[in-house]
Amino acid sequence: MRARTWLAASAVLLTAGCAREVAPVAAPAAEPRAVEVSAASSGGACRLLDFAVIAKHTGGRFDVAAAMDKGDTHTCVVRAEQAVLPELTLTVTDTSIDTSTFTLDVLPRGAKKVTKLGKIGYRHTLPKTAKDGPTAEVGWLASEGRLATLRWTSPRGTATAEADKVAGKLVNLAKVIDTRQL
Repeated sequence: MRARTWLAASAVLLTAGCAREVAPVAAPAAEPRAVEVSAASSGGACRLLDFAVIAKHTGGRFDVAAAMDKGDTHTCVVRAEQAVLPELTLTVTDTSIDTSTFTLDVLPRGAKKVTKLGKIGYRHTLPKTAKDGPTAEVGWLASEGRLATLRWTSPRGTATAEADKVAGKLVNLAKVIDTRQL
C-alpha cells in the first residue's frame, strides 16, 4: 500500500508541473554589429598590410582590401569603401636581380634614392593622368630576393606637392613591411 501511495503522489507531483506552460518571453532583436576585418584576411600581399598600420604611417583610412596572386607576384589593393581614390597598391614579386640591375632597369628616371629600405630603394611621384591625380610610388629590393612596390594613386585635383608628401609617408610604411612573411 505504501508503494502505491508513493507512486500516486509522485505521478501527481510530476504532472502538476507539466500542466501549466510558461509563456515565452519576447527578447528584442540584437542590432547587427559591424565587425572590422583586417586587410590580411584577403590573402596575397594583403597579409603584409594592416589598416591601422597604414593609417598610422600615411594618415589614409582604408577599410576594403582585395588580393591577387599570379605566379611569383602577389598584389594587394586597399581602398575606402565609399571612395574609389585614393588607392594604395602593394606588389611583391620574387626576383633574382641585384642592386646594379635594379638601378639600371627598375629605378625610374628622376626618382630619389631611399636609404635603409631593403638593399636599395627609391621614391617617385608620377604626374596626374586623365582619370587620376598624381601617384606616389616607393619601390625597393628586399633582402630576401623580392622586388616590392607601394603606389598611392590620388584623386583628381590633388596637388603634386601633396603626392610628394605622401611618397615620404609611404617610405615609412615600406620600412615596416616584412616581405619575408609571404
